[in-house]
Amino acid sequence: MSTAPPLRITHIGGPTTLIEVGGWRLLTDPTFDPPGRRYTFGWGTSSRKVTGPAVPAADLGPIHAVLLSHDHHGDNLDDSGRALLNGVDTVLTTVSGARRLGPDTTGLRAGQTTRLTYPGRPTIEVAATPCRHGPPLSGPIVGDVIGFALRWAGQQHGALWVTGDTVLTHRVRDIATRIPVGTVLLHLGGVRFPVTGPLRYSMTARRAAQLCAALRPHTAIPVHYEGWRHFQEPRDVIDRAFAAAPAAARDSIRWLPLGEPTTITA
Repeated sequence: MSTAPPLRITHIGGPTTLIEVGGWRLLTDPTFDPPGRRYTFGWGTSSRKVTGPAVPAADLGPIHAVLLSHDHHGDNLDDSGRALLNGVDTVLTTVSGARRLGPDTTGLRAGQTTRLTYPGRPTIEVAATPCRHGPPLSGPIVGDVIGFALRWAGQQHGALWVTGDTVLTHRVRDIATRIPVGTVLLHLGGVRFPVTGPLRYSMTARRAAQLCAALRPHTAIPVHYEGWRHFQEPRDVIDRAFAAAPAAARDSIRWLPLGEPTTITA
């Protein structure tokens, strides 16, 4: 039986995390702009960034690959994050995003897989998972998004799943039946905008608790819930939802201190 290499995750802010395992240093959804600017997301929607990254891009060190759920919203890829991509050998994102970002980017559709390989490091299989970044039929408006399920030899509890910006759908819920998940990075926030009323564009805390009750992960880590005006559900809302959930969800939640590397049992 192979032994899993240690897994460390640093929550940098918003959806941005640094994943370190077996010599790999992987970055999710790079957002490193300073606070204060307003970003437009199209169709009359916009938001202001209110906090900066807990770790500046200049202090990150080498990044071997970027897992980019989508490239067309500034709260998942801002100007500083876009500049960072130029120094990274491997960028995985949506097919449409890869067309926009250029030939050095690999585009994946939900269900497709690729591998990260390098001498002396464990091979990581990366499977693109489905997302729907809004209500039914919103895809042509909000654009393509994917999540990522990462598997490597020796994982005790299952894959590391980065949900990406998504509401809870049947396809997203089906991950619980198809992929044993040990750790999940939950993109939350219950995003909504005044111009679109009650419609949600990312997962609510209540839906996330339902997902984790079905998924039964060892560790559920909230991200994408702070730092921006359009995130509607802060930590206290998430805590209440998980406190009221079945034990499989309630016992899984773990908060990462911003900017501090945290060891996770893989």
